[in-house]
Amino acid sequence: MSTTDSAVRPDPAPGDLLTGWLTGLVRSRDYGQLSALRRPRALTTSHILAAAHAPTEAQREVYEQVAFLFAVYHRGASRPSYGFGSLGSAARRIGSPAARGPKDPGASRLVDRLVSSRRVPWRHLQHAIERLRACEVPPPAWSRLVEDLTAWNERGRAVHRQWAYDFHIGTYTPKDSAK
Repeated sequence: MSTTDSAVRPDPAPGDLLTGWLTGLVRSRDYGQLSALRRPRALTTSHILAAAHAPTEAQREVYEQVAFLFAVYHRGASRPSYGFGSLGSAARRIGSPAARGPKDPGASRLVDRLVSSRRVPWRHLQHAIERLRACEVPPPAWSRLVEDLTAWNERGRAVHRQWAYDFHIGTYTPKDSAK
């Protein structure tokens, strides 16, 4: 790789590094570490390694909890899923072939609980990930989930709004960028 290549490629985001580490656990079939991550309140080596990806001390809980959610989704999986979109767009995939997303009353109630929460709704997030797994549909992008949960308490509740729009409408375009 030349010097020019390294100047063009930005460093990966911490959420991408966490996702890479987690997907590596699935690819290498490191079920011991994945199992340890599914114990949300335990302080295991796996939790410490997940938290070590956080750029700040304040973000460590988010990284540990996203690792937990990843491990819940990938229980027994032999191939990793990087997911795509926000949790709101992922929730559009919850339901049965007859009614998915906003047409599924359970999915609608779940998203309402998620976006109305002032604090990060860990229990509801776990339920959402379990529903996605049960429906055998792709999860949200794990690196994006890290970003969204890190920004959860920012002024204006932009993440809440984004997830709600993505769930109900499918895409979200802020007024400022619609021009």
